[in-house]
Amino acid sequence: MELAGKVALVTGASRGVGAATAVALAAAGCDVACAARSTKAAPQRTPGTLEETARRVEATGRRALVVPTNLAVEDDVVAMVRTTEDALGRVDILVNNAAITFVGDLDIPMKRHDLVMDVNLRAPLLACRAVVGGMKERGEGAILNVSSNAALYPHPGVMSYGISKIGLERLTVDLARQLQQWSIAVNCFRIDVAVASEGFIANTPGMDRSTWEPPEVAAEGILWMLRQPPGYSGRREGMAALRAREGIMASRAARPPAGPPPVMELFDGLAPPAETTFREPYPDPPEGAMQ
Repeated sequence: MELAGKVALVTGASRGVGAATAVALAAAGCDVACAARSTKAAPQRTPGTLEETARRVEATGRRALVVPTNLAVEDDVVAMVRTTEDALGRVDILVNNAAITFVGDLDIPMKRHDLVMDVNLRAPLLACRAVVGGMKERGEGAILNVSSNAALYPHPGVMSYGISKIGLERLTVDLARQLQQWSIAVNCFRIDVAVASEGFIANTPGMDRSTWEPPEVAAEGILWMLRQPPGYSGRREGMAALRAREGIMASRAARPPAGPPPVMELFDGLAPPAETTFREPYPDPPEGAMQ
């Protein structure tokens, strides 16, 4: 898809990969609607607000729209899309990036599990349902879902998050099948390289981050996928493999990562016992923020 002149809607755009993607889309010529909970009037405890991202978008010369949205609320998700269409005319590109996590496995409180599912999986489904009508009428569109290595490997302490992300990958391939006749591409970008988003940093205190990439590296891969023709659809691309295959997303980390490459498909068998490296960043967190 040619990005110049398009209208993009990015969730989780107040910080991290969402903010970097919003700015990268603007630099490519898109007007961008930025959606998240964190605003100047109602900031969250993790740094970053929609207004900060909007200023960066406008600095490229493109229009920015701030759309405060609680993705756990169905009416808010639908209103997010309609507000963007009313203000910017349409939605050509939807990037479902927002995600939350809480630390816990089988013992996670069900209220928190349900919230993770609402934000990470149900909200993208609702947003897709809301945008496809206009995309079908125009005979084109692009939907990009952001996943994680946690979708494929059972990292201790983030069970609900991982379940939501493998569900998002399954949603991707099914919607790609359903929407191909209208030239609407639906793809998934899996972050399987450590990225120093504000949320990931908050969830992993004390970790060595010298091998982590800035969010702008992930945003480069997302834009590469969005630029592909409509026939490129139903793809679940891991960041590491995409980097190696296409020669994009050059590392900006201080040093190369150690250890084996990330898994490419859903882990099968018994993962070795391990302690979680994730921690709750706040005493009573209203939301998590792992990308």
